[in-house]
Amino acid sequence: MRDLMGIMKQAQAMQEKMASIQTELDTVEVTGSSGGGAVGVTMTAKGLLKAVRIDPSLMVADEREILEDLVLAAVNDARGKAEQTAQERMAELTKGLPLPPGMKLPF
Repeated sequence: MRDLMGIMKQAQAMQEKMASIQTELDTVEVTGSSGGGAVGVTMTAKGLLKAVRIDPSLMVADEREILEDLVLAAVNDARGKAEQTAQERMAELTKGLPLPPGMKLPF
């Protein structure tokens, strides 16, 4: 019974830490870019888009599709960085736990 109490305490501590990390991910910002930095986006580690920056030299009416593609590429770059950041923070939480490979938290 003593081990069960220890496991319950660990689970509660892990749950509190996970809530803390989730809150932190709302404030952690990542930046993605494309076109050699001509287009940049900033988003939270949870994927909320915060800002878009476009170099004025890209504002050419005939090249709208290129600009759209660059914005899309920058958003995807930032999204990948956001996911990586979130995974790294969660890995800190699960360090030492015997979880099967590939299992992600939260479940």
